[in-house]
Amino acid sequence: IASGVIAPKAAWPWQASLQYDNIHQCGATLISNTWLVTAAHCFQKYKNPHQWTVSFGTKINPPLMKRNVRRFIIHEKYRSAAREYDIAVVQVSSRVTFSDDIRQICLPEASASFQPNLTVHITGFGALYYGGESQNDLREARVKIISDDVCKQPQVYGNDIKPGMFCAGYMEGIYDACRGDAGGPLVTRDLKDTWYLIGIVSWGDNCGQKDKPGVYTQVTYYRNWIASKTGI
Repeated sequence: IASGVIAPKAAWPWQASLQYDNIHQCGATLISNTWLVTAAHCFQKYKNPHQWTVSFGTKINPPLMKRNVRRFIIHEKYRSAAREYDIAVVQVSSRVTFSDDIRQICLPEASASFQPNLTVHITGFGALYYGGESQNDLREARVKIISDDVCKQPQVYGNDIKPGMFCAGYMEGIYDACRGDAGGPLVTRDLKDTWYLIGIVSWGDNCGQKDKPGVYTQVTYYRNWIASKTGI
């Protein structure tokens, strides 16, 4: 997370680290005691589920809890050359035990909508700047949803913004997701203090650059797909 701060313990209990051969690759978000949601592009290189693990807690080492991956399901329409359909669900081999530090987040209804300028939160173990290394401590930052009208301007991302994507951050840059944050959560809370997963860190140009905000997979757009794969 570019310009983020270290997250307090138990602040984001649904955040997970997806690891291949015990090395952090991506973030993921716990949506039940057996399923997580992440980005499809996380599995581009490494296809064997048995070498993936998921760890929980605000530190990668030592983790609060670890689970093996039983399987992952990548969206059928995902193609690595494009950035569309960048969503996958991950099933762990044994149930996660919930505690103050580890629990699921709610998914919004498919019909829910979230307005531009809404303040949302991103978290992750990713780099602090473009080209940097992943971090052992979870970091957090506050960003704002950016309207499609703004994000589709030619100097921003133009026609690269497709249905099922949205932008968040600031046009002046600074606060952003970065490499290693991909697959992780963008969340907001409602008036009743319930937290919802509304975005999945997907792509962006560099980290925290002017006119290049982060681009996120829109959870409501894929809500029915998630339900069809996980029953959630």
